[in-house]
Amino acid sequence: MIAEAILKINPNAEVIVRGNDINTCEIEWLNGTTPIPKADIEAKIAEMPTEEEKRIAREEEAAAKENLKASAKAKLIAGEPLTEEEANTVVL
Repeated sequence: MIAEAILKINPNAEVIVRGNDINTCEIEWLNGTTPIPKADIEAKIAEMPTEEEKRIAREEEAAAKENLKASAKAKLIAGEPLTEEEANTVVL
């Protein structure tokens, strides 16, 4: 999560992070990458979704896709026009 936060602040950062706790980890800045203060990294981590929030979002996205497919199938069977989004589930 620390490396992910660093890359959100500076996508070009070259860094090695040893450890998972921002207070005790070792951060090695490579190839002239300007170090980012730990307070800035902590602030970025606080903004980022947790692993649980990411999992829930993935599940919700999968459920929404399945619902869209089911809607498209029902409309096709009933001979009703599809929305563009529904049509994309059939074609893609």
